[in-house]
Amino acid sequence: MLRWVTAFSTALIWTALAAVTPAAAADKVVLMLNWYVYGEHAPFYYGKAKGIYAAEGIDLEIQEGRGSAATVQAVAAKTADFGYVDVPTMMRAAVKGAPVISTGVLLQTSAMSVMGFVDKNIRKPDDIKGKTVAITPADSMTQIWPLFLKKAGLKESDFKTVAGDGQTKLNAVINGQADLLLGYVMDQSMKIKDATGKDVYPIKFADYGIHLVSSGIIANTDYVKANADLVKRFMSASTKAVEAAEKDPKGAAQSILDANPKGGKIETLTQGFELTIPLYRTPETKARRPFQVTDQNMIDSVDLMVEYGGLDAKAKENPKSFYSNDYLPK
Repeated sequence: MLRWVTAFSTALIWTALAAVTPAAAADKVVLMLNWYVYGEHAPFYYGKAKGIYAAEGIDLEIQEGRGSAATVQAVAAKTADFGYVDVPTMMRAAVKGAPVISTGVLLQTSAMSVMGFVDKNIRKPDDIKGKTVAITPADSMTQIWPLFLKKAGLKESDFKTVAGDGQTKLNAVINGQADLLLGYVMDQSMKIKDATGKDVYPIKFADYGIHLVSSGIIANTDYVKANADLVKRFMSASTKAVEAAEKDPKGAAQSILDANPKGGKIETLTQGFELTIPLYRTPETKARRPFQVTDQNMIDSVDLMVEYGGLDAKAKENPKSFYSNDYLPK
């Protein structure tokens, strides 16, 4: 009888301890974006709001960025665990020795375009002739612009060019000083629409044979080696977040405003995200889950960046050093 009472008392003690012992704490993870929030970023906010990251044991903090180059520096210095950046920008840093790698390329089709108001009826390269194009010297789009002109059968003498920083470029189109600008289909087009209420039509570089990846997740190479399980869980959650957001674009856009009421307007956030979704896959990856970039797409991107984007030629020696699909869910 005494033995039974002792065993029963011990069981009660362990039950009481289990009741007051907290569950294992979630891993705190900081994701730094490439820029101030806009529609492209919706899946990360949606994944956090819907508990997708929490289900993988991740307490996610999303921070706005100030450009891909700055975010790459933050990840290299381990002041952010992950970054969402322009992958070609990461390549330029990595080839110079920055300890960074992409653990998943989300935008596998280039978002670069030349765009103008719909009512100007500029819908194909030949329509650019005689127009004025606003550019930002030395930015990524301006570096690839000569290749687009070559592919589209245009010469720089076919149109006029005005130059300025990002905001000046936007203002030039908004105020009628330029007919077109170089911009990303889901970014600058929505900024113009927010400012004017008018729709913009983009002539996409990708439609003229320019095979170049765009945004993806990056991490510090040492961080990846030391936290392989966490990286896998983060990429699993990010994959599920993208898949869920694709099915609910307006809800995904709303999650941005729920987290940041000054993050934009629901209409253009939704439209911007909807413009992003087609960039997730190429014909080769249309049946794959998000982030599953092909080796050939990356090789083509490296080759193009070496020729036009200022990437050191030694990058061609080992394109696979810039990315890994090993941390993605099967």
